[in-house]
Amino acid sequence: MTDKIIDCPKCSEKAGCYQTPINEFHNSYACFGCGFTSNDLMREGEFNFEEFESTLPELYKDLKSLDSEGRAWYPQAINITEKGTIFANGKSKDQWQWSAIQTIQLTEEEKLNPRFKNQVYKSDSKTLQNFGYDFIEACDYIGFFNA
Repeated sequence: MTDKIIDCPKCSEKAGCYQTPINEFHNSYACFGCGFTSNDLMREGEFNFEEFESTLPELYKDLKSLDSEGRAWYPQAINITEKGTIFANGKSKDQWQWSAIQTIQLTEEEKLNPRFKNQVYKSDSKTLQNFGYDFIEACDYIGFFNA
């Protein structure tokens, strides 16, 4: 069982979706074209969406969509501690975009603050950028593709 790159079942992006095996029967999907994610277990009528969505922001619930196989797709939220965070940001499913914020290392003084216990990085609010529907640019902005 190995990862492979496929055409996205949600947005049809050519070779833009990573398919990762969960087990011998099911896969997870993460598209770098549309920025949405799903898996074969998240199908209408077969999955407890109420419980799953209980911790999601309203925007993520509103942006949920189904593909032709009945899988539910949600926006990805990517958080890489030493690089930054990418997330869907907006007021509604009609007014949203991809946003990203970079992280910076804590100062020695901040490391002494109990609020930052065991942390090395924090989000730098000055770096918040919006990218419209261009998920790949948001990934590039935080250095997602850099080793």
